[in-house]
Amino acid sequence: MPLYLYSEIISTINDDHHKLNFSFLIINNNNIPNNKPDFIIRDNEKGTCMLIDVAISGDRNAIKKEAEKILNYKDLTTETQRLWNVKTKVIPVIIGATGTISESFRKYVSNIPGKHEVKELQKTAILGTAHILRKVLM
Repeated sequence: MPLYLYSEIISTINDDHHKLNFSFLIINNNNIPNNKPDFIIRDNEKGTCMLIDVAISGDRNAIKKEAEKILNYKDLTTETQRLWNVKTKVIPVIIGATGTISESFRKYVSNIPGKHEVKELQKTAILGTAHILRKVLM
């Protein structure tokens, strides 16, 4: 599918109290390089906002990648709190290519509203890795 056709896809889902954005560029006055997290969940009732960034990395780099994501979005967190007047936190969802997770992974995922099975997330990462290997080796 050509890239220009993706502009037709709706990138915001609203209800009375919540707003979910994905691939949403947060425009601000400061020059912040990392201003497009994968998902933004904004709860207008509670006055909270979650910046969620998802990545599949090499197994050795999973913990390093998690810390990198938190550090990358630190300035954006401060700017979002100032602009939108909400309490903002970064939630990195990092899984290794073979399904490895960090010790704090379950804590981060539990902050995201809804049901989440860690086993299913790991299974998805492993199946994606297997698919890539099959394409390369065949």
